[in-house]
Amino acid sequence: MSNAFAYACRDCEGMEACPASIVAASEVEVWKLIELHAEFAHGEDPADWDQDTRTYLATLIKPVDVRVKEEA
Repeated sequence: MSNAFAYACRDCEGMEACPASIVAASEVEVWKLIELHAEFAHGEDPADWDQDTRTYLATLIKPVDVRVKEEA
């Protein structure tokens, strides 16, 4: 069972050269970070994304297992 979600910008068509990767505890957090990254690194305005773009990007968000450091 996964405990986090990940997105790699290079998986997005046309962004193969981008090294950015995002891992967060929830899909909602990943979406916020994708939008921030797109704006800051690529000069895009996420408000301009249509539903087809958002649907495509959603397919690139993957559940992952992340080892969380346990407190001693």
